[in-house]
Amino acid sequence: MYFVWPDLLWALTGLPLLVLLYVWLLRRRVKSVVAFSSLSLIKPALGKSKPWRRHVPPFLVWLALCCALVGLARPKAQVTLPADFLTLVMAMDVSRSMLAQDVPPSRIEAAQTAAKAFLKDLPSNVRVGIVSFAGSAQLVQDVTDQKDDLIAAIDRFQLQRGTATGSGLWLSLATLLPEAGIALESVVYGQEFVLSNGGGGARPLDSKSKTEKKELKPMPVGSYTAGAIVLLSDGRRTTGPDPMEAAQYAANRGVRVYTVAFGTPDGFIPGMEGYTFYTKVDEETLQAIAKVTGGEFFKASNADDLKMIYQKLSSRFSMEKRETEITALFVLGSVVLIVLSMLLSLIWFRQPRAISAHMQA
Repeated sequence: MYFVWPDLLWALTGLPLLVLLYVWLLRRRVKSVVAFSSLSLIKPALGKSKPWRRHVPPFLVWLALCCALVGLARPKAQVTLPADFLTLVMAMDVSRSMLAQDVPPSRIEAAQTAAKAFLKDLPSNVRVGIVSFAGSAQLVQDVTDQKDDLIAAIDRFQLQRGTATGSGLWLSLATLLPEAGIALESVVYGQEFVLSNGGGGARPLDSKSKTEKKELKPMPVGSYTAGAIVLLSDGRRTTGPDPMEAAQYAANRGVRVYTVAFGTPDGFIPGMEGYTFYTKVDEETLQAIAKVTGGEFFKASNADDLKMIYQKLSSRFSMEKRETEITALFVLGSVVLIVLSMLLSLIWFRQPRAISAHMQA
């Protein structure tokens, strides 16, 4: 928690003086003496004596003053609130290593089943885009809130050779941040890649354009609250750009990347083209991607683990953390304390009225 006007907190230093003033007034209090003809007039009104009660209302007023002074400093805190709008991009590995059967019936089928269940559990205010990656990356389904279209896109996965984790992450970022103008050809194929220029020749991407884009100031890690990326992979990068470069870009834009390592250390593809291929998850890279972007790393060695991870993520994406001013909470607390002080005073300290009634009788 931090304060917009922290200088006003100096007013809190005067609160101990109020405590000293209260103690001083108690010691100077002059006890009034009233003569009664009979103690029987006083006992019914006084009831059981509880001296500590008289200090409770002033203490509550003192606490109310504390809350009010803190509220004047305009405190702000990171509060978890229901997400108003959220865009989620799922990047899923569709390399041939997903044919491994260490997760029955196979990694790809288990991943598809868990992903579809995950989509069904998402709240209606979450839109989703789906990216698949193997030797290259492609946008299987553009961002939408139509769950039937998303589930159909997952069913269309086609396994391919290679694992270009970096390409999948870059395409996910371009899908999540269309306004960022990410040059996918440049980041995927390098600065030497040549684009056709309106059908009339070509120019290298490293040539200077007429309008140079200003460098963006890095945002705090994890500060982007309008969306996130979930990346699932079961292998290590064999082609394409370094995923850590994409992760650093995501971190600079405040985008969180949640990574899921799927599979067991002993996974293999039996009898593929006459060879047996062993597949091992690159947990180190996936952990590093999650760490640098402020996301979280998950490990799933079976279908149940993957379902639990997706359920956990579903609850995360239905809520979001925001920097919110909480002055109103302190003001409300101050009002509640004052009202409580008044009620207790009315309930506990009605004896003088009772005594007066006996005297009149």
